[in-house]
Amino acid sequence: MMTDFTTDFSAIHDELRSVAADLLAKDSVDWPLLVQAGWVGLDAPESLGGAGATFAEVAVICEELGRAAATTGYLGGAVLGVGALLAVAPNTSRDNLLTEVVEGRTRVSLALPGDLVPGDPRVPFTVTTDGRVHGRAAFVPDAGDAHRLLLPARDATGTTVLVDAAATVIEQPVLDETRRLAIVEADGAEARDVWPLEDPHALARRAALAVACDSLGIAAAMLDATVSYASMRQQFGRPIGSFQAVKHACADMLVQVTAARQLIAGAISAPDAHTVAKAKSYATEAAVGVAGKAMQLHGGIGYTWESGVHTYLKRAALNRSLFGSPREHRTMLSARYRSAPG
Repeated sequence: MMTDFTTDFSAIHDELRSVAADLLAKDSVDWPLLVQAGWVGLDAPESLGGAGATFAEVAVICEELGRAAATTGYLGGAVLGVGALLAVAPNTSRDNLLTEVVEGRTRVSLALPGDLVPGDPRVPFTVTTDGRVHGRAAFVPDAGDAHRLLLPARDATGTTVLVDAAATVIEQPVLDETRRLAIVEADGAEARDVWPLEDPHALARRAALAVACDSLGIAAAMLDATVSYASMRQQFGRPIGSFQAVKHACADMLVQVTAARQLIAGAISAPDAHTVAKAKSYATEAAVGVAGKAMQLHGGIGYTWESGVHTYLKRAALNRSLFGSPREHRTMLSARYRSAPG
């Protein structure tokens, strides 16, 4: 049964946000700190060392990471890597690897292409009957820091599987310096383990929804920063926040943040292809708009390196493209309604 993270566990989520904000305020947040905080195994089973929570709690962490514009390997290593292992039926090899990841002894990354839209039937890798893996995935989050790579592949029977195999990792520089993306290539690598995936599209939906949550955090941070600045900055002897044009701009930003939060809440409660597409398309586009407006309302200082607004704007722009652009998601949604009877 899915939980409504906006009501059922609001007090727990508020406390989790508070703890996350304090931890992310540190000068550096490395992987051992994320493991120690319990975030890596947040939705892993308690029997394997995890917290036994749900994606609703992972979503809170993703939002706070976006709010802090934090540079971590959480997206690729925990959200996607652990999520991929959770998408496999329990078995000895999978359970052992998941336990190692939760305990911080091993880091994994899911080689899911960053340009893959949920619902797209493409699978980046193939595994032959002799257990060799071939293929390529681009814009893979946090692959460079992984000890083990998990490759979504199609086997000789056409079944979509998850393969634990070695592969070549080539870093891909991007404008957003808070993210690390890479190309993952496999050319005949031997598979250590091959596990059938119960729902191949669930991985892409989880990735898109996590990025939407990150974008929500970006937008919320930029709204808070702009309101604070407008309350403090004086012009003509009064705070600029008292001017109607600034009030309306901040109100529009609040509307976008509120709408994004509601769409994301709906997608977390029922994470099908269409709710995720609505949340991803709206939240990531809203984050770019809110960050851009924040830069304008900060005036000249908003365009300086010291303000930090550029960090959020670049992260929001990358989020908008990762795992499906708003246009791609909306094209999928419109196709659904065009094909609906009546």
